[in-house]
Amino acid sequence: MARPLTSASSALTLFPECKTQRRRFTISAAADDKFPSFLPKQMEEIKDPFARKLATRIERLPVNASFSEKSIMSSCVKPLIQSSQNPVVLLHGFDSSCLEWRYTFPLLEEAGLETWAIDILGWGFSNLERTKSCDVASKREHFYQLWKSYIKRPMTLVGPSLGAAVAVDFAVNNPEAVENLVLIDASVYAEGTGNLAKLPRAAAYAGVSILKSFPLRLYIIFLAFKGVSFDTGLDWVNIGKLHCLYPWWEDATVSFMISGGYNVSRQIDQVKQKTIIIWGEDDQIISNKLAVRLHCELPNSIIRQIPDCGHLPHVEKPDSAARLILEFLQNYSCQKKAQLAPTEEVVY
Repeated sequence: MARPLTSASSALTLFPECKTQRRRFTISAAADDKFPSFLPKQMEEIKDPFARKLATRIERLPVNASFSEKSIMSSCVKPLIQSSQNPVVLLHGFDSSCLEWRYTFPLLEEAGLETWAIDILGWGFSNLERTKSCDVASKREHFYQLWKSYIKRPMTLVGPSLGAAVAVDFAVNNPEAVENLVLIDASVYAEGTGNLAKLPRAAAYAGVSILKSFPLRLYIIFLAFKGVSFDTGLDWVNIGKLHCLYPWWEDATVSFMISGGYNVSRQIDQVKQKTIIIWGEDDQIISNKLAVRLHCELPNSIIRQIPDCGHLPHVEKPDSAARLILEFLQNYSCQKKAQLAPTEEVVY
């Protein structure tokens, strides 16, 4: 039987050096921010100072994959620090980018964690001009090759929303690469892309064009977050649409949609890694009843709830999300050390 969801507000902060207060960051939306040349020029119009700051750190790394004749120039944010602890690797949700982590990434890094933010193949700011396949198998292989080439150590893999399905699929298929999991408002019970996979290609392209429409994305913003002002909502829509401006975005998204997408519900009980499930109490997109179900089905998991929060806690409540991730890692580290500590032999 599942334990009741625990509020993040009642948790102790085990990393006192991590001051998880947004007011500590006095980043200004300076006109002279140096953005990578491969980002869409509309990045200059973004007002959010955290998005602008993180965008200056996005780079592309060459990744070789069997389904691509040439290396895929793959976008990510690399860590500023190297740590003796295993790295934390942040995925994003459906049709999003690493900029989704604009508020929580600096908090984790400030706490001393070696932190990566990775763009999932088909979304984000990678160059996909010569890449035709963006189905689940391709996304998995691409991520594995990036991990093998650059990260090279077992990681704490963090997946929000559909990114949780990506994380579960990856952890089950590549257990040597994943030390533990953080699943945030996890979309792991959807049956892939459903009937969309059966659409004729022309109809699929028409549907995808609607997906990037401004009204739909603005509606999703107000559904996903509580109490967001209209001006903030507009800016967040523009942040979320940046990667849609690439000429290959429609092809990549259609490739994913007609492939059937992620269907990981049967993989959940195969996850062996220690996992924390984090959920926004007021999620209007995925019911927190599914959080309890996931906790019941994941063999080695704990569950925590963030009050007064919607679907994406790492955007809406970054302080709470960062605190829960840090506590989880601290507790995991302590348990691991205790298991490895030699027992004292008693001599009579």
